[in-house]
Amino acid sequence: MPSRPDDARAHASCIPQTGGDNVVVHNLLPTAPLQQHPSTVTLQVQDKTPVADGVVSLALVHPDGTRLPDWTPGSHIDLILPSGVTRQYSLCGDRWDPYTYRIAVLREDSGRGGSAYVHDQLMPGNLVEVGGPRNHFPLAPAERYLFIAGGIGITPLLPMIHQADVTGADWQLLYGGRNRASMAFLDELAASYGDRVQISPQDECGLLDLEAWLSQPDTGTKVYCCGPGPLLTAVEAACSRWPPYNLRTERFTAKALTEPVHRGPFEVELCRSGRTVTITPDATVLQALRQAGADVLSSCEHGTCGTCLTPVVEGTPDHRDSVLTEHERAANDCMLPCVSRSRSARLVLDL
Repeated sequence: MPSRPDDARAHASCIPQTGGDNVVVHNLLPTAPLQQHPSTVTLQVQDKTPVADGVVSLALVHPDGTRLPDWTPGSHIDLILPSGVTRQYSLCGDRWDPYTYRIAVLREDSGRGGSAYVHDQLMPGNLVEVGGPRNHFPLAPAERYLFIAGGIGITPLLPMIHQADVTGADWQLLYGGRNRASMAFLDELAASYGDRVQISPQDECGLLDLEAWLSQPDTGTKVYCCGPGPLLTAVEAACSRWPPYNLRTERFTAKALTEPVHRGPFEVELCRSGRTVTITPDATVLQALRQAGADVLSSCEHGTCGTCLTPVVEGTPDHRDSVLTEHERAANDCMLPCVSRSRSARLVLDL
């Protein structure tokens, strides 16, 4: 898929990226005209399959059989729905299949209608404009892996498990959910990996016994966890004595925003254009940059998707996102302007 040459994320060193843009979903027949978002490719919903209570799997292919852009474990795509709501979904299929993307969508009746649209209106044969994939949850090399999934959090871990397995790494999966019926891909996991997978439905086993799995720090093991906020908080607490780089998590919802360190206005210089923008307390950095004419891609605008990741040339950001790890924050060479602000009186951004 073509990528934007002016995409600032391509210059960022703090998170590996695979390029990409946004996704626009249209509930149209494949023969209908489709107004395409810049830098996207039109795909077709080939298959829609229930994989658990309230979870459907979608297979996306190019209408003329063209090869799709490559991706790596941990990657996701965005769906921008006709209402303008944007949702990110992890790629959970076979990364070695160059012609098919697979995502799985949990119906969330308390949400803003994105998952309901996918469940109720998006059907096989519909056309979907897809950008990306992008990856801010990459799988790093390790001797051993412990994968921990809660509910729909299994989706980004499936390609990671396959990657670990084919490379001969030692690994285990601890997978929890409300009950077995709500847990997607159980049959697929059992058929492929057997006793490497421990299934722990809450109605049968209670909460995941994280103390038993994480009480002893292991420098050779990397822990990857995805799931609801309380699970991630519990895993972070259980890994508090582990080396800081051994735990990686991905959140589907943002952490509660902390109070900004700098409560007054501050300046942001755009080093490519030479413009200086004053950021007032009532505006986000992203909003001010757009008002100044800067072309910054964004998606969720809640600090969870990583789309607006912007390189920092000078100054110290006040990181308030749910994407960057602690060592990535400490480097202070990138920030998410949708939620983050500044600790210093002036920031210089590579825009």
